[in-house]
Amino acid sequence: MTYQTLNAILEQHDADMGGAEAHGIATGMLCVETRADFGNWLHELFDEDLELIDEDREFLAGLFEKTRQLLENQDQSFEFDLLMPDEAEPLDEQVEALRCWCQGFLFGVGYAKTDADWPGDTAEVMRDMIELTKIDSDVGGEDDESALTEIREYVRASVFTVRDQFAG
Repeated sequence: MTYQTLNAILEQHDADMGGAEAHGIATGMLCVETRADFGNWLHELFDEDLELIDEDREFLAGLFEKTRQLLENQDQSFEFDLLMPDEAEPLDEQVEALRCWCQGFLFGVGYAKTDADWPGDTAEVMRDMIELTKIDSDVGGEDDESALTEIREYVRASVFTVRDQFAG
């Protein structure tokens, strides 16, 4: 539901990205700067300063803050997940969403951290994320489904690798 709602808001306001990429940007920003600003994320989603209806603004603010909360409370529970289409959607759409999520994550990290001095394992994670932005969405079959699940879990764990390097 959340993914579809986010996509609908982005489409309605002619954003240049879908929900997966938007969530990747928010996650990247929040991994590098725990006090990242919702307004900065909103500015990246929409080209011009547009007036959102209260319901849409509240939804976006809630999603941003929920992402912040899940990233900060990783020790208590591992609830954070990538915001992507659910498993009932076609596999090629899921893979494309993963590619876009990684692209957004890289942008979000770069937005908050501009120098190239990556601490710890972060440089390797960034290289892997870059490779995932080149993933081919022409997929199908059970092998590709299980590979997507593994890659998604790797990306999910990698988010915390980056988060821990900057939050510590």
